[in-house]
Amino acid sequence: MSQWTNDMIPIDQAATLDGLFMERVRRTPDGVAYRHCDRGGTWHDLTWAQMSQQVARWRAALAGEGLVSGDRVAILLRNCPEWVMFDQAALALGLVLVPLYTDDRPDNASYILQDAGVQLLLVQDAGRWSRLAEAIATAPCPRRVVILDSSEAASRHAEMDRRVVVARDWLPGEAPALESGSEDPQALATIVYTSGTTGRPKGVMLTHRNILGNAHGVLSLIDCYREDLFLSFLPLSHTLERTGGYYLPMMAGACVAFARSIAQLAEDLQVIRPTVIIAVPRVFERVHQRILDQLRTRPAPVRWLFRLAVTTGWHAFLREQGRGAWHPLLLLWPFLRRKVSTPVLARLGGRMRIAASGGAPLSSEVARTFISLRLPLLQGYGLTETSPVISFNPLQDNIPESVGIPLPGIELRIGPEDELLVKGECVMSGYWNNPEATARILTPDGWLHTGDQVRILDGHLYITGRIKDILVLSNGEKVPPGDLEMAIASDPLFEQVVVIGEGRSHLTALVVLSAEPWSELARAHGLAPEHPESLEDHEIHNLVIKRIRACLADFPGYAKIRRVTLMLEPWSIDNGLLTPTMKIKRSAVMSHYQEAIDEMYDPQV
Repeated sequence: MSQWTNDMIPIDQAATLDGLFMERVRRTPDGVAYRHCDRGGTWHDLTWAQMSQQVARWRAALAGEGLVSGDRVAILLRNCPEWVMFDQAALALGLVLVPLYTDDRPDNASYILQDAGVQLLLVQDAGRWSRLAEAIATAPCPRRVVILDSSEAASRHAEMDRRVVVARDWLPGEAPALESGSEDPQALATIVYTSGTTGRPKGVMLTHRNILGNAHGVLSLIDCYREDLFLSFLPLSHTLERTGGYYLPMMAGACVAFARSIAQLAEDLQVIRPTVIIAVPRVFERVHQRILDQLRTRPAPVRWLFRLAVTTGWHAFLREQGRGAWHPLLLLWPFLRRKVSTPVLARLGGRMRIAASGGAPLSSEVARTFISLRLPLLQGYGLTETSPVISFNPLQDNIPESVGIPLPGIELRIGPEDELLVKGECVMSGYWNNPEATARILTPDGWLHTGDQVRILDGHLYITGRIKDILVLSNGEKVPPGDLEMAIASDPLFEQVVVIGEGRSHLTALVVLSAEPWSELARAHGLAPEHPESLEDHEIHNLVIKRIRACLADFPGYAKIRRVTLMLEPWSIDNGLLTPTMKIKRSAVMSHYQEAIDEMYDPQV
């Protein structure tokens, strides 16, 4: 690593998020800032100087709309250089960015636009605007819509709706060079609407200093270099990707490549060969499951060699971390690394220095497998309300069962019911237009209630549950449904799970089955997998419950699933049962399947 360059921009020198961009352009104008792929499959590079020229065009166009500092503008784009251009142009004018998820439901996006009073919206294409326009109907916001796509359909929208313009026609051909813009670090930079699992989303207000301080805090635990290459595939509307995969690389001077799509991620990893990725646990879980599925078809010696590599790699990892003694198996590690670990890592590009996981709990089995195979998988923890990172595992002190150590400057306190309270410069200023919700989560002296139950051991933070997510059975026993659901979902047969039992005498579960494993299981029992009645088969139910109980073998005896409802239609954003960040809306699922739940508790059935 001696040839790699550490060029972190200090917070005070940046002052604001647009000041961070200006300073990066000044320091490394010819450095490659972004890499993106056109529709023909050709990858292109943009330097910091080229980005500055483009940001100037977007700033000039925005300035022509008569917007004033503090006005809200929204963005509905997939990850691309234009996302950064629009964001930086808006920040430089003192505007407040409201990011929207490209796959969110139109009615939800419309609510956000009205609640935030958005004046201008940048949208990906005509199709997305058509769906959103129907939901907006006659609502006043936004008053201007810019469509990035230059298709005929986009032009027709511009002809028929005076609010609409096509970006190609709206942007000037050139613009004066960028000058210093906003200068107040405490000014509002963005309103990020949390995809709550209950009720309407709330707008988290984050300042320039909130986000800058958070990015700087992460860089104080994890080194990042100008030569690093990030692969960005989590949506930039997700605060984890925005802080960790956009502002943080800018602070360090690293390059960001925008993945084409999740479907093409495997190919993009091979082409880009990133050194850093940021992902949610589901990404790692799916790669892990794919490895296991492929192993099932391989000869027994191959499966044995893989298991040996994982066991030996874990010993090597613990020894390197200073938490394990020498073991005879370590003599085999050079051979196993060459034969097993290196080919697996080659599928991820073969150059990965850091694979960060956040947004949800990471299965210990998945973490252990990848770490044993020498993928530097680091779990962290945070909330949108904390910009978002609270804690992170450093490379040299990585305890995968934990969510790491707190970032410098963040204070932790454990309150009643073991709830974690957080204080620091990364904590939001409150919820937009919602003082009641702000008062419930933020104390007058700045402590944020996370709602998460924790323990702290040797400086590391361990999440033990959610205060609101504890199920209390009628006998008084308390059960953490999230832990049970994660354990059940470790079986490839189960795609999605919600455990039921609040106030009941026992636990039941709503289970979405994975299509391919279900087809194999149904045919093995002489059933037609496509027929709904096959899901009601008594023998299948007994088998499913047996497999679930095997998954829950390490839980107390009262945490036992007695009945299940099986289904094949996944819970999705479109049917209103998933949030845009892919979290299950527990209350919505329970409401949707209330009849099935009642039936599971009917003693006559």
